Amino acid sequence: MSAVAADAAPRELPRGRHGLTREQVAASQRRRLLEAMAEAMVERGGYAATPVAEVLRRAGVSRQTFYEQFAAKEDCFMAAFDAAAELLLERMAAAQSPAAPRAERFAAVLGAYLDALAEHPAFARLFLVEVHAAGPAALRRRQVVQQRFAEEMAALLGAATQPDRFACEALVAAISAMVTARLGTGDVDGLRALHAPLVGLVQRALATPG
Repeated sequence: MSAVAADAAPRELPRGRHGLTREQVAASQRRRLLEAMAEAMVERGGYAATPVAEVLRRAGVSRQTFYEQFAAKEDCFMAAFDAAAELLLERMAAAQSPAAPRAERFAAVLGAYLDALAEHPAFARLFLVEVHAAGPAALRRRQVVQQRFAEEMAALLGAATQPDRFACEALVAAISAMVTARLGTGDVDGLRALHAPLVGLVQRALATPG
């Protein structure tokens, strides 16, 4: 289950004595740290300008607790990136209807993807914008995730040949670029506005012979 959407972990720990297990406490602290990392970068102007101290302040945890969970700021960022990717993939999988025509399946999955980004703008920015500032390891992780999205798109659209699979990879890259441009300017409403033209593009492509 996504660390972003893990409802089993309480957002805030109750004051005083409580019946939470050590695992529940750790999960709550981790969730708050991931959320704090994403939100702090929005306020402070990016990954490089966000110190660990600001993440601690927002999460309401001690420095010792942070380093029990993560080796460094980059480690926390990577965990937040992975959580964002998992959330998006979960939402996209839940939107799929295998019996529907390909264009309808694409429309539903794309809608779920854009809605998830719009509902979680701080994590969306972390996932698509700040990853470029977080170093080579983050970019390698992004490349792996991007390839996974392309494979999911190929399966969704029934791309069996290499040219079709390449077209799916290009489609995913184009969607990523357009979404990133809107997130970079804070145009969250513009994310959902991409749905209709992208669906129309894929419908025309699917209707073109050969």
